[in-house]
Amino acid sequence: MAAHKKYWVGFNLVRGIGPARLRTLLDHFGDLEKAWKASRAALRAAGLGEKLAGEVVRHRDGLDLDGEWERLERAGVQTLTWEDAGYPLRLSEIEQPPPVLYVRGRLKKVDLWSVAVVGTRKLTAYGKQVVEELAVFMAENGVTVVSGLARGIDTIAHRTVLRSGGRTIAVLGSGLDRVYPHENRGLTEEILRGDQGAVISDYPLGTPPEGPNFPPRNRIISGLSLATVVVQAGIKSGALITAKFALEQGREVLAVPGNIFRPQSAGTNRLIRDGAHPYLKPENVLEVLEWARVVQYPDRQRPVPDDGLERTLFEKLGRETRHIDDLSVETGVPIAELSAALTVMELKGLVAQVGGMNYSANYSLEIDSGSLLC
Repeated sequence: MAAHKKYWVGFNLVRGIGPARLRTLLDHFGDLEKAWKASRAALRAAGLGEKLAGEVVRHRDGLDLDGEWERLERAGVQTLTWEDAGYPLRLSEIEQPPPVLYVRGRLKKVDLWSVAVVGTRKLTAYGKQVVEELAVFMAENGVTVVSGLARGIDTIAHRTVLRSGGRTIAVLGSGLDRVYPHENRGLTEEILRGDQGAVISDYPLGTPPEGPNFPPRNRIISGLSLATVVVQAGIKSGALITAKFALEQGREVLAVPGNIFRPQSAGTNRLIRDGAHPYLKPENVLEVLEWARVVQYPDRQRPVPDDGLERTLFEKLGRETRHIDDLSVETGVPIAELSAALTVMELKGLVAQVGGMNYSANYSLEIDSGSLLC
């Protein structure tokens, strides 16, 4: 696996090779090893411009891929690519997901049920109270909290989840060896030491925490999550960028209303004005996601369907993959009711969404022991 993945790592180090161009290379060459070893002319024929084809050639000639892979192993970093079964399902559903994720810690099945909690670095006592209550509730109900490890709301969310025994995922805007802010290096170790989550990035080791890195980082935060809760945010807050990405990805956005005279609430109040769900209590998150029944199944696993609709859906699916629209036509059950039932069945381990509202019965999320998905 390492022999193959190192070419993904190599292309991820080339500035200008993003998801779209990498997909072009895969489509043209069939695999990235052939693309990596291709001539400059062949790279141009694959669709890369003259300048970028030259950049790939110059970069690979000066890079020791085996040495780069060993560097990742020494740092305790594992990589996930589009081709890995352990690549986060929710993230894979967004448009142009990052081709490579660098991971410390472990991603688990329960992380399919994630909510992003984001907000300002300059939080008030009110914001702290809200995020602590929300984080405790998420932890107690088995929902993973995703955030960006930034000062303020992000840090409070991560720490509160850890204290409450829940899971949290921190997404960095830098290499995993360049944790930012520096005072949160201890927090990342807490996440890893207690096996309570993961720290991830799509940036190679050594990447500094520069400003332009953070908006793309926010896209991953929202992409991993079924909903984003913005606790406090100014008009120019990066949390609003996360909310924008969430909406573009078809995910839900909730915002905490606040004092109209406080700059920390200007962004959240505007989100509500523009259509975001108002967050008034932690249960609102479950209501928006139609997860009211989810908390009845904390073990996330049940052996057989135990009600009529679940049995019907299980039989309809069989060993095929079916779209929710087709199931609705065949069963005569409204989409909203089907969605709620399939969500609970997914939590029980009876079905899985395999992308684009397509579902499969008896689909196992367990993969080989070398994977990060546990």
